[in-house]
Amino acid sequence: MVRRGPTAAPASSAPKRSSDLGHALVLAAATLWALLGVFSQRLLSAGIPALEIAFWRAALAGAVFIFHAGLARSLRLRRRTDLFAFVAFALVGVTLFYAALNLAIEAGGVSLAFVLLYTAPAFVAVLAAIFLDERLTPLKAGLVGLSLVGVVLVSGSGGTGVTPTWQAVAGGLTAGASYSSYYLFGKWALRTYAPVTVFAYVMPIGAIGLAPFIGFQAVHSADAREWLDILLMALFSTYLAYLVYYTGLRTVEASRAVLVATIEPVLAALFAALLFGERLSALGVLGGVLVLTAAAGAATAGLRRGPA
Repeated sequence: MVRRGPTAAPASSAPKRSSDLGHALVLAAATLWALLGVFSQRLLSAGIPALEIAFWRAALAGAVFIFHAGLARSLRLRRRTDLFAFVAFALVGVTLFYAALNLAIEAGGVSLAFVLLYTAPAFVAVLAAIFLDERLTPLKAGLVGLSLVGVVLVSGSGGTGVTPTWQAVAGGLTAGASYSSYYLFGKWALRTYAPVTVFAYVMPIGAIGLAPFIGFQAVHSADAREWLDILLMALFSTYLAYLVYYTGLRTVEASRAVLVATIEPVLAALFAALLFGERLSALGVLGGVLVLTAAAGAATAGLRRGPA
């Protein structure tokens, strides 16, 4: 509500303030997601397996989402059959995505993993043309090609603390492909359900999908500092990041949100450089620029972004 009086701001400034807040929230979410690289690398260095890091991230964030959804009375599904779609999304968008991202970080470093993650819009353009009958326009095809050139450059380069092995590249591209499910699934789910409802289901289901592949090593060997990293990763870089991103989307166009959030891999690379001494080579930086340019261009082509 705008206050009335001689010192009150013009009523027309209210939408601008709301938009500014939305951009700030999206930027905050991108920063929180970029910190995933820091938490994952620290935990990997402490000997916690990549898949177990993914499990605890999903399981603990899922517990918070369930609590939140319960307080908001938002746990009920409109149709029981929707649960099948939630399970499918959970296995791709949480189980596979979280596992692939951590495996890519373990094999090749944070910078490489986060650059390859942003091939997701290219996967969306191709998959939407195949499964959703969306037209692959010349613009979208060009962006896919630009992204592919970037991937080739990044994959063929190296750098300090950056190792573009086939495992790292495969993990990063798998993360990008599974990440694209947020665009495709989100078109339906987030129009039908509140974000807190969606993630109250998909996070725990995704964690269950990871459970058979881990040995719960953290339970036996992680110290207080490592558990703090796990908790911060789940609470801030997952639960809070998703929450502030979708809150920001209420007042910011999706395309603009994509452009703001593209800073995520830049911040991830910066954090990795400052904390772990990672440096992409000049060729790798050029490839990363091409991938991110394609991702930003995808915003103008009508592709929506999901969270990390």
